[in-house]
Amino acid sequence: MPDMPIEPPTPAPYPPSMEARVATLEQIARANTAAFERVERRIDALERRLGSLATEQRADFRWLIGIMLGGFGTMLGAFGAMLAIMAHGFHWLWGPGSRPHIGHQAPLA
Repeated sequence: MPDMPIEPPTPAPYPPSMEARVATLEQIARANTAAFERVERRIDALERRLGSLATEQRADFRWLIGIMLGGFGTMLGAFGAMLAIMAHGFHWLWGPGSRPHIGHQAPLA
């Protein structure tokens, strides 16, 4: 007599088509993992570029502030020189050929 199992076979815990479905999901998961890795590499590259751009912008901003302050100082100096020339020409501060004096003092001889 051939050997016969004593217990009846237990039914499978899942349907037979489940293996194919799980294989498809595993393949999708691998594809998604690869895509996420590519996205992370691109984000890292963008972060490095943005960091270098921020550094360049800070340097450009400092240069621009320096130029503006230098231009303002030059303009202020030129305006002061123009006022001094006008004061001398109109004898507002001192007369021609005399030393500067204060108030109504007579010029020194």
